[in-house]
Amino acid sequence: MLIEKVIRKLKGNPDYKWESKYDLRDLSSIMLVRFKQVARGSWKKFFFKASNGLVFIGTGVIIRHAYLFTAGANLILEDHVYINALSSKGIFIKDNVSLARNCTMICTGVIAHKGVGITIGNNSGINAGCYLAGQGGIEIGDHVIIGPGVKIFSENHNFSDTDKNIKDQGVSRSSVVIENNCWIGSGATILAGVTIGEGSVIAAGCVVTRSVAPNSIVAGVPGRVLKNRKAEQVEVIIKSITRPDVTKYG
Repeated sequence: MLIEKVIRKLKGNPDYKWESKYDLRDLSSIMLVRFKQVARGSWKKFFFKASNGLVFIGTGVIIRHAYLFTAGANLILEDHVYINALSSKGIFIKDNVSLARNCTMICTGVIAHKGVGITIGNNSGINAGCYLAGQGGIEIGDHVIIGPGVKIFSENHNFSDTDKNIKDQGVSRSSVVIENNCWIGSGATILAGVTIGEGSVIAAGCVVTRSVAPNSIVAGVPGRVLKNRKAEQVEVIIKSITRPDVTKYG
């Protein structure tokens, strides 16, 4: 299929598969939307700090301080995405990244405290309604899946002094790092100072308050590690050796 070949070329991925079956009307509608998004992106990207390749921009997208925003190839910003890149490092997005509708990325909250910024790696996808607060810095690796409604915070209000209003006690910041090949489930919340190790899975609705090792499966409020994916794989291999499949071997 021609469209599959085009997407393979754009993504630089020879293994990309167009698995769904669409009729001509479906394809025409999809292509019309993408054409309009490319048209918007073609002029908006001139205001970016840098861009590399096509940029797809939906309706109602707002990018404040675009001179601090770097877009990789094939960036998709769906309808009503809001981005404020004001920060010391800005926002840096690598290739083949998508932000679904109604996502928010901000880097500075209280204007008196300039934020750090946000980095998103190659081939990562952020689903609808996510909120990324990069005041203390957020780093998202390659091939990361972030489900709808996920919230990531890298700044907290100080509140230890009971003689002062909380809003007058300043803030503390600590970066959030999500390493490569992680899946963050719908509605999860990740708090400041957390590192999520490579290959980890965070369950829907989980509140992650502390760092987790690579390949962890985390669930609950607050989040706790249920098991390790590597250990699970070893267990399956051991069982397959010690308890051969009855059907297979008769």
